[in-house]
Amino acid sequence: MTVMAAADEAELVHMVATAHAHDTGPIALRYPRGEGVGVELPEKGEVLAIGRGRVIRRPEGARVALLSLGTRLSEALKAADALEAEGVAVTVADARFAKPLDAELVVDLANTHEVLVTVEEGSVGGFGAMVLHLLAERGVLDAGRVRVRALTLPDTYQDHDKPEKMYAEAGLDAEGILKAVRAALPEQKKGSRTGRLRLA
Repeated sequence: MTVMAAADEAELVHMVATAHAHDTGPIALRYPRGEGVGVELPEKGEVLAIGRGRVIRRPEGARVALLSLGTRLSEALKAADALEAEGVAVTVADARFAKPLDAELVVDLANTHEVLVTVEEGSVGGFGAMVLHLLAERGVLDAGRVRVRALTLPDTYQDHDKPEKMYAEAGLDAEGILKAVRAALPEQKKGSRTGRLRLA
């Protein structure tokens, strides 16, 4: 079984092409309701390598890694910009596939960063749990060098509303990501300003 989640409209085009070309078993892709990010669409979809994510940015000396699955990538990038303005370098990666998981990417991010935050539009027990299971299985967590946080939809009933309001309520917007990172980096939590951070 192959499961994909597109970060934006362009990725959705590529994933449709990938699904069309795939003939070795079931394949599914997820794209939520609401408006897209507004990226330029490619003329033709490219067939993606199954089970391979992509690194969007990786500055030298990055302490934090944000690993997004689905359309929360744009919010992860906003959070990364805000953190970098405060002097915290951040790697941002797009998992693309929930299954099969890009084990090489996940292990590399965990081994080379102090904090790894997964961000998904799924429930508890989904992508973030799979990442944690992989890291535990590989013994990456044994040394305690990386702090892993999994951001998911809450395991509670949410009133129906505009998607952006529901994501904010769930802590899956840039503010929620910033809060999770600051909680994992004590010196940032102590030095951060009170109130909501103004994001560009």
